[in-house]
Amino acid sequence: MILDAETTRPATLVLLPGLDGTEVFFRPLLASLPEWVRPHVICFPAAGVNDYENLLAIVREEVSTIANFYVLGLSFGGPLALMLAEEEPSKVKGVILATTFVNPPRKIYVQMRFTAVTPTIWLLRACRRIPVWLSRGSTDELRRDKAETWRRVSARIVAARIRALLRVDAQKLLRSCRTPVLCIAGSNDGVVPQHMVEEIVRARPSVYVRIIQGRHFAMYTNPAAAADAITEFIQTERAE
Repeated sequence: MILDAETTRPATLVLLPGLDGTEVFFRPLLASLPEWVRPHVICFPAAGVNDYENLLAIVREEVSTIANFYVLGLSFGGPLALMLAEEEPSKVKGVILATTFVNPPRKIYVQMRFTAVTPTIWLLRACRRIPVWLSRGSTDELRRDKAETWRRVSARIVAARIRALLRVDAQKLLRSCRTPVLCIAGSNDGVVPQHMVEEIVRARPSVYVRIIQGRHFAMYTNPAAAADAITEFIQTERAE
């Protein structure tokens, strides 16, 4: 694509995080975006109600002063991005679904939803720390960033968000979305499997799909490829 002043004029990119609800796992991506993309990360509250309805109200308040923007929803934030596009059609110029879903990504998650309570999530997080701590040094970026999110976000809040995603159904929102949609998926995502990308495409055949190398944290571990997909999407839509 030939770049010109029109396709590279400043664009605001609102970013909605995953289960951690913080900016932490966006940091490599933010450093990889070109200067003309102006990121605005919205963090979720670390206390109180954390279902999609309440988070949507918080997000809408955050973007109330932004004239127009593209919105990226990462994992848990994907359905929320579609909800925002539905509620703010005059502001949202494009939706980017990143390693995410429109329905609970695995049936087993729904069948096991009774386990999405604070003690279980606390134990699961504790068990997941062990391989990270054993396989990575104390200065490793992923180890450090995971530790930060574990300090900042309680197991109770993570459990509440998991319960919310296990009830979500954003297929209708995807079909009726008035803006272009880009789906970015990891090549080896064990959390949100490949069939979810296929489900997104079935619901909306016009979706752009970009597969980047990596697992569920592909946006974090492969930020250059993610940034390329995002900027190409914005430029393509502006050129049409």
